Amino acid sequence: MGFCLFGNVAIAAHYARRAHGLERILIIDWDVHHGNGTQALVESEPDIRFVSMHQWPWYPGTGAAGDRGPHQSVWNIPMRAALPAADYVDALERGIDAASEGFVPDLVLISAGFDSLAGDPLGGFTLEMEHFEQLTRSICARADRWCGGRVVSVLEGGYAPERVGQASVRHLAALAAD
Repeated sequence: MGFCLFGNVAIAAHYARRAHGLERILIIDWDVHHGNGTQALVESEPDIRFVSMHQWPWYPGTGAAGDRGPHQSVWNIPMRAALPAADYVDALERGIDAASEGFVPDLVLISAGFDSLAGDPLGGFTLEMEHFEQLTRSICARADRWCGGRVVSVLEGGYAPERVGQASVRHLAALAAD
C-alpha cells in the first residue's frame, strides 16, 4: 500500500523455512507504519508470528489491536503519537513477550523502520538512538536463549536521512555486540 514494493522480512521468513528448514519464525516490526504487507504475507502461517508496533491512527489505517490473523499469530500494537519513548519500548517488549509465550523461534527477523525516531517527518513517535540500541540488545538476548542468536535485521522506513544513519549505526553496533 505505497511504501514497500516487496515484503522483505516476509520473503526472508518464507525463504528461511523453505531453504533452511527453520520452522518457527518471529518477526518484530518497529516501523511507525503498520506492516500490513508483512502481515498479509505471513498471517496464514501459524508458525510465523508477527509483532507490529505502529502509530495509530496513521497510514495505512490497518493494524488494529484486535486483528490477530486467522491463526492468532499476529500481535498488532497500535500506539498514539507523542508518547514518552519508554511507553513505546515497554509496549513492544510486552508484545514480544506475548508472541513468544509457548513459542520458541528458530529465527528472529527485525523490520528496523527508523521512521519511529523522534523528529521523523512521516511519524510522531519519540524514540531516540538509545531506545533502538536497548531494543536491539533485548531482542538479541532473547534470540541467544531461543535460537543460538539467529537474528536478521532489515532496514525499512526512515525519512530523516542523517538520523536514520545514526540509528542504523547504533542498531548495527548492538547487533554485533552479541
